[in-house]
Amino acid sequence: MRANYRMQRLFVSGDLKVETAFEVSADQFNYLANVLRLESGAEILVFNGRDGEWKARLDFPTRKRILLFPFEQTRPQPQDSDLHFLFAPLKIGRMDYLVQKAVEMGAGVLQPVMTQHVQGKIGNLDKLRANAIEAAEQCGILAIPTVREPVKLKDLLESWPEERRIIYCDEDSATQNPLPALNEITEPKLALLVGPEGGFSEEERQLLRRLAHVTAIPLGPRILRADTAAVAALAVVQAAIGDWN
Repeated sequence: MRANYRMQRLFVSGDLKVETAFEVSADQFNYLANVLRLESGAEILVFNGRDGEWKARLDFPTRKRILLFPFEQTRPQPQDSDLHFLFAPLKIGRMDYLVQKAVEMGAGVLQPVMTQHVQGKIGNLDKLRANAIEAAEQCGILAIPTVREPVKLKDLLESWPEERRIIYCDEDSATQNPLPALNEITEPKLALLVGPEGGFSEEERQLLRRLAHVTAIPLGPRILRADTAAVAALAVVQAAIGDWN
């Protein structure tokens, strides 16, 4: 069933059941009452990442409170995406864009990875999660990606399960076409690793190349910014061996 983009969508934390009311947060109250100027009886779409998408009616028991009453499920909860997105944090602004696009492109896990040339940092995981939720609200996505604590690349690779293949973007690849390498991958569990704005160090490239469960892919003849490379890589992986098939 296709998403309804004409109705306002809101992520909520409570369970969604028929006519089981719950109160919105203070920020959500401000958005619904003061930004959208919705009134009692108005209908919106709500989702929690577990129970699918529902229509809900607004009720104002007082001037400073809003209750939501789910009354009809519009879409069932889909199976969570199993694609892990591993990324070196970028500078503020570009990283917001990176996270939003990763959610839109079907990432099921967001894993910040600290590399030798990383220029950004993760100061607040709650902000990253909020960014992911906002992207899901805007794009009709029902599953909220899991956001993990930052980890050093070396530590991540040492404990990585070999049954989940890592695909990483290698700007030093001898070819320009990623499809031959992707078409050789048979594992159903995948992770995509995108490096920092300064690229991977030579030590990191050597470490990645030594691992049998790691595949390097090029992204064409042009030099791409890290956030652009992430979107391009997500698109080609999803199209070639991901959930676009």
